[in-house]
Amino acid sequence: MKKFIITCLALTVAASAFAADPKYKADVPASLITPDTVKTKYLGDLKFVDGFPTDATLEKSYDFLDTSRAVQLFTSGIPTASMHGLLKGHRDIGVKPNKTVAITEELLDARSLWLTPNTTTPYIHIELNVKEGPVVFEVGTPVIGIVDNAWFLYVGDVGLGGPDKGKGGKYLLVGKDYKGKIPEGYFVLRTNTYRHWLLIRAVGKPGESVKDTLKAFKAGFKMYPLAQAKNPEPNDYINISGKKYNTIHAGDASIYDELNEVIQYEPANSGDPAMLGLAAELGISKGKPFTPDARMKKILNEAASIGNAAARAVMFKPRNKAVYFYPDRQWFSPLAGGSSDFLDKNGARMLDRRIGFLYFATGVTPFMVSPTPGSGSVYEIAATDATGKMLSGNNTYSVTLPGPVPAKAFWSFMVYDVHTRSILETDQKSGGIDSMAKNLKANADGSYTVYFASKPPKGKEGNWVQTMPNKGFHVLLRL
Repeated sequence: MKKFIITCLALTVAASAFAADPKYKADVPASLITPDTVKTKYLGDLKFVDGFPTDATLEKSYDFLDTSRAVQLFTSGIPTASMHGLLKGHRDIGVKPNKTVAITEELLDARSLWLTPNTTTPYIHIELNVKEGPVVFEVGTPVIGIVDNAWFLYVGDVGLGGPDKGKGGKYLLVGKDYKGKIPEGYFVLRTNTYRHWLLIRAVGKPGESVKDTLKAFKAGFKMYPLAQAKNPEPNDYINISGKKYNTIHAGDASIYDELNEVIQYEPANSGDPAMLGLAAELGISKGKPFTPDARMKKILNEAASIGNAAARAVMFKPRNKAVYFYPDRQWFSPLAGGSSDFLDKNGARMLDRRIGFLYFATGVTPFMVSPTPGSGSVYEIAATDATGKMLSGNNTYSVTLPGPVPAKAFWSFMVYDVHTRSILETDQKSGGIDSMAKNLKANADGSYTVYFASKPPKGKEGNWVQTMPNKGFHVLLRL
């Protein structure tokens, strides 16, 4: 015992000898020194011993780091999960890649869960997959179409906004793994993923019925692997109007399973490195099983709840005043900046705009933000009334479009469910109204007033969009 005390005293003396300033000493800024206790809003007190985190601080730090990364993965992964849901939902009802052409021949209604579709024109949905080699699709009639990849990134336009300019032509979608010769006579679209969404709207002749427009489209359309170019198999056409199926990504922790499916299927290095890095830190990595333990499951549930809330905040009530069309109105659009890449003039990614748009809608193309009069479209969203309160089916609202309405082709209002962002479930099949509606009446000055209510105002039935009592909704104006 005596020997032990002497040893300790010796160590104490030795330690005190080193307490004096060292010979080689820097002028250390205060910003480099971590106090023994740091008070934080979210983690409480963080404690350190000469800058080294205590065990409790280590645990808090890693929990927060994983949670924040999972929130970022939720918000940055929305486009990828959205594309996954869109393609999987259609495969679930029999749509085969490179084979099936799915058409809403009787238009869409609330039975099919899509992000903000319209019910004015038919949609033509196709999945293209280049995992086994390039794929050809031929268009013989005027269309408006886009190709987006598995990460929901723009690949190319087809038809009026594409290289064929509405005259039709042969397109070839080629993956980065393809080493063969590219034949002549094609509009070539290059990609770095396997799965793609081809969305088409057939453009009819003046006065032509929808039925005749679709008949002409089918007669002029073909899709097949390039390997079958000499003898392609016929395509299958299916009518998906009225089918009950879901194409919308999850809003809870199962979104991480959806992202894992995409990462496992698509080529390595094809996604955004930052997003793939977030996923990898949480255990989602290509070629490895995703098996979160109890701690990680708890973190993912927490992060999904926060991420979902953040996406809804950004989407339904943006804090960025630049996305509003008028300083004293509620109408806004994440695309108001004129960039389908969501880049500002300095090359910075506009993250909230990207989250807001892709949580709300589908389809990414520069054609949507065309500044040229007579070309492209303008989309305006309203989720709150003139006082900033959430739109409710318990109230009656009206909107007046000044005449002449600045829309060359057509304008429309659609109402959507707040939960699903899909068509609001009502007794009104159209889920909205458009400028081609038979009973729509203009005001004396050429303007149009549209009413949103659970029951039509007397004498305004032709200008009425149905909502539901005790049910929130939001509105999309298309020009």
